[in-house]
Amino acid sequence: MTLDRLAFAGVVTLIAFLAYGSQFLFRFMQPYELEPSQLVIFNSLVICIWITYGRACFTNAGFVSSEWNTNASVSSDAEVRWKKPRWCRKCEAFKPPRAHHCKICQRCIPKMDHHCPWIINCVSHRTFPHFFRFLLYSVASTAYLQYFIYVRAALVWEERNLPSYLGPSPAQMIFLFVFIVVNSVTLFLLAILLARNIWCLGANVTTIEGWEIERHNTLVYRSRKHGGYLEGPGGAKLRIKKQEFPYDIGIFQNIRQGMAGTPLLWLWPFAATPLNNSGLDFETNGFEDPSLSWPPPDPDRMLGPQDRNLFQHPFTHDKDSTTNQERLDAFHRRQENDLRRFDCEPASRSVRRRFQKDNNSHNSHNDHSVTKLEGWRNSDGDRLNDFGVDEDTEFRGEDDLPLAELLRRRQSKLWLQSQ
Repeated sequence: MTLDRLAFAGVVTLIAFLAYGSQFLFRFMQPYELEPSQLVIFNSLVICIWITYGRACFTNAGFVSSEWNTNASVSSDAEVRWKKPRWCRKCEAFKPPRAHHCKICQRCIPKMDHHCPWIINCVSHRTFPHFFRFLLYSVASTAYLQYFIYVRAALVWEERNLPSYLGPSPAQMIFLFVFIVVNSVTLFLLAILLARNIWCLGANVTTIEGWEIERHNTLVYRSRKHGGYLEGPGGAKLRIKKQEFPYDIGIFQNIRQGMAGTPLLWLWPFAATPLNNSGLDFETNGFEDPSLSWPPPDPDRMLGPQDRNLFQHPFTHDKDSTTNQERLDAFHRRQENDLRRFDCEPASRSVRRRFQKDNNSHNSHNDHSVTKLEGWRNSDGDRLNDFGVDEDTEFRGEDDLPLAELLRRRQSKLWLQSQ
């Protein structure tokens, strides 16, 4: 959290420096102070920046109630569609569509885009409109400021042959240069970020879902070399089939859903925050089977035999903090002590060599799994961990439901079928 606070302080300092430091400098450089209309427009944009930034930082990113469960949704013809459940073992509750467990906020965030340290908050269904308006007003104000800086820099260049005492002082020249560099870099970076968010808004894709789409396309490409199948933990085969992104429902509807309100209020800094429960269910485009859920099947999301020990099972002790390798080493030590006790030292060395070979093979397999699992990066070099997602809950245990929940779902399904 220290880094988040430093980032927050840096953003506040940058806004104040560019907005008010520049106006102070303009009082001493030709053509001097801004015109009244320019002052009104520029400071209005700055006020909008403060409002939208504050709302992006301090608006609750949302939460998922432990009682939420809409895995069985009833369609218009009263047919029940049983979608694949998503379970968060850290929250011990179901995860709604498009929700992810944030490792920093320590809870599942509805329609999580990413955790942004610059706003010390998650960009989510509830905070994205404020974050988008903050970017928009920031780009508009820095572009307007860039024009003011350019006019004064151009006058300095035109009068470069005049005596130095007729021009700006060295301190003023230094500050003008600093404003040119800082504002240009800020405008460039914010413009790129705004353009990316405009594309995401129009396509109804979050940053995390963009990562998932690229991951899915990579798996589809790899599976074509193996007859449409990829190998998961324990040698299990998983069929990989191209699946369309389900939440792209048209540009206008995408923007309307992302900005959460009427078009007249999309740019209003005081627009209402979306309700928390509005980010738990989303309209789909119907291109895929309704029983399919997003993200698509992934062999690295399948639980292996060792991963299943992460969950509670009857008659098992779940407080053991030792790793599999530590237990294996302890077994080898006991085995060697037994062999020495019966004067079987040569056999002990043979066993030791055999088990050392097995251990090396086991460790290399684990390293390969980690590389495929948490270590996979997209074309930008990003992992899910870089967006604030808790990879431990994202890849392990999302599909392993408690026995009580499975029984409850089975009884509910039988009851619906009997009606």
